[in-house]
Amino acid sequence: MKLNQAAHRAIDHYLNAGAEAPAPPSSTLFCVAENASSETLIANSYETFTSVTALLLDLSDEPTGKQRDVALAIHQLSELGVLLVDKLMERESAGAGS
Repeated sequence: MKLNQAAHRAIDHYLNAGAEAPAPPSSTLFCVAENASSETLIANSYETFTSVTALLLDLSDEPTGKQRDVALAIHQLSELGVLLVDKLMERESAGAGS
């Protein structure tokens, strides 16, 4: 049995030397595609922040007091994210045009 296993390992080593080993299974539920372009990542980030902003503004109409303050604080943070991504988009488009 050991000789058979050794033979298979040797054959695999020499005949499949260029073959890539399969990636180990991931334990993460969601991930970002490795080959996603910068443009795709920026656009999707912007859309995500915009969606969060819309949801928070809608939700902040109903609560009062501390809950409203928290919703508005989260909204402000998401708006900062939008501004950062927007600036990055400007830089990327300016760099692409030159």
